[in-house]
Amino acid sequence: MSDLLSPTEIEHIAALAHLIITTDHYELFASQLSSILVFISKLQEVPIIDVAPTSQVTGLVNVYREDVVDQARVLSQTQALSNAHQKHNGFFVVPAVFES
Repeated sequence: MSDLLSPTEIEHIAALAHLIITTDHYELFASQLSSILVFISKLQEVPIIDVAPTSQVTGLVNVYREDVVDQARVLSQTQALSNAHQKHNGFFVVPAVFES
């Protein structure tokens, strides 16, 4: 692994990833990223000509039920709000999750 990435390449990659890397870490990241690139280049040598594209491997087609409204379980707005601690104009009132 003699072809380490240059400091310029490390800076470019860090900028793309929105990372702040000090010059003290350039050598470490150059070594680690170069190792990753060597591994990827080995993966590119694997023959895949006879391998069919696969999006999933279980053989299942659709594991979800059909989305059907069950009228027996539908609540009216009044029923849905009947046990609410606080409500306003037909809506639940809940504590804010974001600070203003």
